[in-house]
Amino acid sequence: MAVILFDPPYRNLLAPLSTTKAVAQFYFGLLSVKERWELMLNEVSYIHTAPYLQDLYTVPNITNEASISEETIWIDASVLPNELLLTQIKQLGIGDCLMDEFGLVAGKSNFSFHEFDPANTAAYFTQANKIEHALRFRFPWEIMQMNDAIIRSDYELVTANRTSQPLPSSVNIIGANQIFIEEGAKLQFCTLNATTGPIYIGHKAEIMEGSCIRGPFGIGYNSVIKMNSRIYGGTSLGPYCMGGGEIKNAVMMGYSNKAHDGYLGDAVIGEWCNLGAGSSNSNLKNSAGTIKIFSMGLNDYVAVGQKCGVIMGDYSRVAINSSLNTGSMIGVSCNVFGEGLLHNNIPHFSFGVKGKQYDLNTAIKDINNWKGLKGMELSTTEINILQYIFTNNK
Repeated sequence: MAVILFDPPYRNLLAPLSTTKAVAQFYFGLLSVKERWELMLNEVSYIHTAPYLQDLYTVPNITNEASISEETIWIDASVLPNELLLTQIKQLGIGDCLMDEFGLVAGKSNFSFHEFDPANTAAYFTQANKIEHALRFRFPWEIMQMNDAIIRSDYELVTANRTSQPLPSSVNIIGANQIFIEEGAKLQFCTLNATTGPIYIGHKAEIMEGSCIRGPFGIGYNSVIKMNSRIYGGTSLGPYCMGGGEIKNAVMMGYSNKAHDGYLGDAVIGEWCNLGAGSSNSNLKNSAGTIKIFSMGLNDYVAVGQKCGVIMGDYSRVAINSSLNTGSMIGVSCNVFGEGLLHNNIPHFSFGVKGKQYDLNTAIKDINNWKGLKGMELSTTEINILQYIFTNNK
């Protein structure tokens, strides 16, 4: 059976996170969307995304469409799986689909990969079955709002029928039965409190001495929590991240750094981002009132609740001692600096916060400098995507 995770027709509502990658590549909880579906279905999946991003991802063999058409399941990547939904998907016949109030959830059909248009899904299925309460994320801030619950469910999925590495004797442990340590992880003389939620320490991750962590918490492959850090529940660090200072209910999707003192809370940080030393975000208004954040997809401000810090697109960086306003939205490839409390709406390719545009060639050079720190560089495809975003103001 071929499984294809497609971007929803409202993918632009998930900008800036969806501006540079498919929704199936979003990392939160303990897994990417793609990893989560593959674990639950026990099947390899493919990604269907916007045309300008598709070259980032392997396309299923389309030289012989008949070889994949009869057993192809299409799943909206913004929908989160659960056991009931999995059962409903596995019972689908050819031409059947599951729908909710937002559109297609999943379906089985015999059309080809390149035929599919997520904005016109009704054309591909003959029998629609209405379901209720499918769990979706439609805006980027919803990721941090649901991350606590997703860490808990991912923990059960990832650790099922497995045994943790031994807990080091120097670590202060509270709630040992809810802590899982992968092979190659390093941790000494820190405190782990899993009475408030599970704690997952990924392969080759490191928790440096003096750090205190409360669950639910997850840290991915080769990521680091620096000395004397304070990490509260609902926090996820993806692969190759660095965390430090005080972090609470925040997602760092991968390859990003918040390595120094300062506060990051109720936030979603994309890939290849950096928050300079001493930088902090506000996550609560002085009035404790409802926060409104700018939606790049709607081009308008949206009420998001009482708590919201910062949403930051891929390849963006914040200078030292920056003060990020409550409900800040930062686009792709921004170099953010300025005096006082910074503006809460910073467009793609901003240089500073006073309307100056980041030169594209300089931005690409700077991104490669940052990638070089982790032994990587931009691919030709990634450069083409950045050029497309810059030119089309996506």
